Amino acid sequence: MNKIQNYINGKFENPIHGVYIDNYNPSIGEIYGQIPNSSKEDVEKAYQAAADAFPAWSNTTLDERSKILSKIANLIIEKIDVLAAAESKDNGKPISLAKAVDIPRAASNFQFFANAITQFSSEAHESVGLNAVNFTLRQPLGVVGCISPWNLPLYLFTWKIAPAIASGNCVVAKPSEITPITAYFLGEICNEAGLPKGVLNIVHGLGTTTGQAIVEHPNIKAISFTGGTKTGAHIAKVAAPMFKKLSLELGGKNPNIIFADCDYDDMLQTTVRSSFANQGQICLCGSRILVEETIYEKFKEDFIKKVSELKVGNPSENTTDIGALVSKQHLEKVKSYIDISENEGGKILFGGNKVVVSGNENGYYLQPTIIEVQDNNCRLNQEEIFGPVVTLMSFKTDEEALTLANGVKYGLSTTLWTNNLNRTMQFSKQLQTGIVWVNTWMLRDLRTPFGGAKESGVGREGGFEALRFFTEPKNVCIKYD
Repeated sequence: MNKIQNYINGKFENPIHGVYIDNYNPSIGEIYGQIPNSSKEDVEKAYQAAADAFPAWSNTTLDERSKILSKIANLIIEKIDVLAAAESKDNGKPISLAKAVDIPRAASNFQFFANAITQFSSEAHESVGLNAVNFTLRQPLGVVGCISPWNLPLYLFTWKIAPAIASGNCVVAKPSEITPITAYFLGEICNEAGLPKGVLNIVHGLGTTTGQAIVEHPNIKAISFTGGTKTGAHIAKVAAPMFKKLSLELGGKNPNIIFADCDYDDMLQTTVRSSFANQGQICLCGSRILVEETIYEKFKEDFIKKVSELKVGNPSENTTDIGALVSKQHLEKVKSYIDISENEGGKILFGGNKVVVSGNENGYYLQPTIIEVQDNNCRLNQEEIFGPVVTLMSFKTDEEALTLANGVKYGLSTTLWTNNLNRTMQFSKQLQTGIVWVNTWMLRDLRTPFGGAKESGVGREGGFEALRFFTEPKNVCIKYD
């Protein structure tokens, strides 16, 4: 039984009260380790380490910070095989996906902000005729809290930590209790890279205990959270009256709008990926597929054929396309939506059943599922399922497509397939989402702002937006003779 520890002040420590929770391998449905369920006292210890480290770290030169972040990035790549295997075992995702996407992106997050902090600048304004000059200082906040989800564990953990420490803050971070292993390894990597003690502290545990203690801590200045909308609302309720800065990346119910004038073959291949990558457990997956009526029947036939060719199997096999869902509870949640589809007028076109994988009979596997629906107001189209389930609907006009796309409470991303420039520009302006991909999906430039509208979140991450979030602007006005 593998027990991991908290990472506080550069050391690995057991939780103060000795309370642990089980960690499951979703591919076989068995416990393979335990993690701390850290208490307020553990979080306070992590905070004190961060607070003690802050004066020195915040005054470290940008060049020195940049070198350390680059070293962390290089070490992540050096250890890619170990990290990818750990991510696959902990999360259930195919090891090929972890090696191709998750771990390289974690390294890129550190390398990007290692470079970005050296280019981050503030403004200066000369007040001509008034003999005055105004300039802006951007200073680190102090100790900040970073809480990340289970779907892209190291990828999203580092997406928060890297800009926080790059801009001179010290961090108390909590990974998801469902997928803690690569965060544990990150502590080892930070020590190897020479990150000063206390700059990053990682406490493990449940959201209701450890996460709550971070959010309500009176001296943690900001909270960066990625996860469900309901949890985000709770965090806002606790943190807003304390005047903490908040960045909340929350749920999505993303439309994939397909017009007849698209590049059909490229669209079809990409739509299979945008529907079922990472078992559909990506907040950016296109879970509502809206297809122009003139090509609807052809698309339906071709899409079902392509999806039927996906292999559901052992995540450790490189030929696996779809691995295990992250937990038994999540599998049951996703399956419950499939089970209610007929009551809502839906028709299962493909999938819908649990899968038994030879040798992994107790794993949490589910067929990729396609459901045809008639009403955009059904629960399948309105609620975030977060699994390998997509719905299909047809539309006749641009206006109808836009109404369907915007007709949910979420507004994270949209994928638009068309070669009509006027339509592209009009939809890009009128779609109520934070991201619009045209004729592509998940093509990310780390310089761009990332985030959603409506109940998909508050604030933006990525690029200089993240560095702005983790710093406080201060205007200085100097009058001279």
